[in-house]
Amino acid sequence: MSTTSTPALERSSSVTTGTSYSTDIDKEKGEARHLDIPEPIEEVDESNNVGYAAYKEGLNHEEITAAQNRTIRWRIDLVIMPIFLITQTLQFLDKTALNYANLFGFQKELGLVGKEFNWLGAMVYFGYALAQYPAQILIGKYPAQKVLAAAVFIWGFTVLTMVWCKNFQAAMVNRFFLGMFEAFVSPCLTIMTGWWYTRQELPLRQFLWYSGLGWGGLIGSYMSTGISSISDNYPGPAKWKYIFYILGSVTMAWSVVVFFALPDSPASARFLNPEYRILAVRRVAGNQLGIKNRKFKKEHVLVAATDPKIIILFVSVFAAAIPNGVLSNFSSVIIKDMGFSTTKTTVLKSVGDIIQIVALVVGGIITLNVKNSRLMAATLANTICVVSAACMAYLPSHLVWQRLVCFWLVNCQSVGFSVGLVMVSSNMGGYTHRTIASAVIFTAYCFGNVAGPFVVKQSEAPRYHSATAGLLAGYSVKLICQITLFIYMFISNKRRNQKYGAPDMAKSMEAGMQDKTEWENKDFRYVL
Repeated sequence: MSTTSTPALERSSSVTTGTSYSTDIDKEKGEARHLDIPEPIEEVDESNNVGYAAYKEGLNHEEITAAQNRTIRWRIDLVIMPIFLITQTLQFLDKTALNYANLFGFQKELGLVGKEFNWLGAMVYFGYALAQYPAQILIGKYPAQKVLAAAVFIWGFTVLTMVWCKNFQAAMVNRFFLGMFEAFVSPCLTIMTGWWYTRQELPLRQFLWYSGLGWGGLIGSYMSTGISSISDNYPGPAKWKYIFYILGSVTMAWSVVVFFALPDSPASARFLNPEYRILAVRRVAGNQLGIKNRKFKKEHVLVAATDPKIIILFVSVFAAAIPNGVLSNFSSVIIKDMGFSTTKTTVLKSVGDIIQIVALVVGGIITLNVKNSRLMAATLANTICVVSAACMAYLPSHLVWQRLVCFWLVNCQSVGFSVGLVMVSSNMGGYTHRTIASAVIFTAYCFGNVAGPFVVKQSEAPRYHSATAGLLAGYSVKLICQITLFIYMFISNKRRNQKYGAPDMAKSMEAGMQDKTEWENKDFRYVL
């Protein structure tokens, strides 16, 4: 192999004030070019650095052709995306099952009074906050499919056992453990998406599996519609119990699929032949972030503690999670109190879920095809949320359908949260640093969701002034944070170009595969 840079390397290294595509996959041709083999930065512990051996072997491999690149990506899409999407869908369904059970006398049968239902909605996030960082450590240290499958099975069993809870105290314990094991889903899938996809491909895939929130809402709405048709005189369990029986059983069965179908990483994917495994690792090496490292690195803790991106994302996610706590637990109640029947409420709620799915797909397509458009797409979606929340707050009560449309549109909020997750998986180097960033963001998500249910006051029905004010305030703060993060990363890229010159892709890939942070990797540039 030549020791001089090839034209393709020169193209991938050319930078203006933004950032180049971080992979050597040519966007138009779908090809990968040879890169110079860099000198190792330091001796690498290959036993802990997952995929490094395959990466080094891939440097001596023939070019990835357009056909090979499409085949590898298509096979990954066919196997990984359905697993991620269905797991996320079940997680959202199970977490928000209270939202549907509440329509069928759940509160009355358990004798809940005052704010006790709100506390049940919030308790899941205490367990979530406690377990989500250990979950990410376990997913990195041990085979991902075994860890995730075990968590899915246990949380499914926890959902099933809700039918045995007879009072508030038992239900609180159940919800706490549900949160602990559901914490293995979104945080871990966020990290794992970066193991399989290039930076260019990553946002659309992240958005697709995160659309499980919308699909979960759709399924839950129509499941509730079906349950509502059961006669009150039917000699079976209470209607609300059907929800937990169905969801718990399906989730436990799904854990078996996860165990046998999900690979640990591209380097061990059985649906790829040995050659394609090497090429799959080489594809994601272009992310300049590596795959995963089994060793906890204390030096990365300090990096995370002083990373402005993490602080900005924490504030943004916390602010947005307050409205999310309202939507997750009280959307059905808010719609019903506008004057609709139980059956019609479940159907009307599904419209918001459809809008959420469409917004995520459209946002993903935009970020796939327009360079450095991730935060711009998030800002646009959040602007829609701010306007919609303001209309909900100030439109007269008799304009029921106008207020309902605004309530549907706030479901665009998922685009902004998904972009926040993409910022972690595509812009933060060093596995320990990346998992800490993810943990901080999901901690903010938990705190916001705990606070969210308490801005909903039944005494304010049907206007819910405090809830609409919470939506408006949360989305406004999130909008400011998104703009701030864009400016920060744009200026950082510009300063790096001025100080270090155009980045060397080969060196940046090597640094990423050696688990270096973006602060250590001077050739790294943020994608916006």
